[in-house]
Amino acid sequence: MASWAVDAKEVALLSGRVEYPFPPELRTNWRTADADIHSYLLFDGERPVGYGEVWLDDVEDEVELARIIVDPEVRGRGVGAELVRALLGPALDAGYAEVFLRVRPENAAAIRAYHQNGFVDVPAGLMEEWNGGQPVPYRWMRYGGEQVDTGELRGRENC
Repeated sequence: MASWAVDAKEVALLSGRVEYPFPPELRTNWRTADADIHSYLLFDGERPVGYGEVWLDDVEDEVELARIIVDPEVRGRGVGAELVRALLGPALDAGYAEVFLRVRPENAAAIRAYHQNGFVDVPAGLMEEWNGGQPVPYRWMRYGGEQVDTGELRGRENC
């Protein structure tokens, strides 16, 4: 999935890093998920077309959708929105009070997919607070919609 980032700009959008291709230590980090990070693939038949993670946070009573990426060969066809809908299933089923995500402000396609699925911006003051200490300023969004039907999503153990 790391190869789906086709240039340094996409690596920056996904990780806040500017190295291209993805730095080896970041690839290793993605393969070694903590118990509170759940990795999923969205499939079109037998072909993986999307990847995303659901991060559980017991302390903050929240879930974060993270590292959402779509195969470049299927971008622009609604796969990103479908992936977000699919990730909302396990995120909401986890039973936490809130579901959040962060996105680079210039990633217009991702922001459209998030809006289509009921995500709204957090208040500006909260966004500023949460960006403190981040490698780049993110646009933080929270889920405020209804749960929607999910696509064919497989957890890490089924990939």
